[in-house]
Amino acid sequence: MVALAVVAIALPALLVALYQHVDATGYIRDKSLAQLVADNKLEELRILSRAGQSLLQGEDSGTSTLAGRDWYWWLATEPTEVTNFYRVEIDVAVDEEQRDQPLYTRVAFFSTDFNTEPETDGAGQ
Repeated sequence: MVALAVVAIALPALLVALYQHVDATGYIRDKSLAQLVADNKLEELRILSRAGQSLLQGEDSGTSTLAGRDWYWWLATEPTEVTNFYRVEIDVAVDEEQRDQPLYTRVAFFSTDFNTEPETDGAGQ
């Protein structure tokens, strides 16, 4: 009878701990995927900036599909105190209503000096 009482008390605690572990694992998975979405968006911005010789100014938003799910992202570009240098922030969330509490935020800095001429050191002349 005492053993049954111990099991009856311990089993719900074990189930709660297991549920918390599974929930934490899901959160880490979602956060990792959100990081990939932000990184992909940042690389896309780098490629488009180089190709167009200009950086997106202001804000943009949209959705990306990764791992069979839609991810909502918001991008904001603002100038810094340094000339031709911009701060880019990308927020990613699972739900569109979570803009104020994104799952992941990536911050990067861009130079808008798109001088594409290769530097020469005079060795090949």
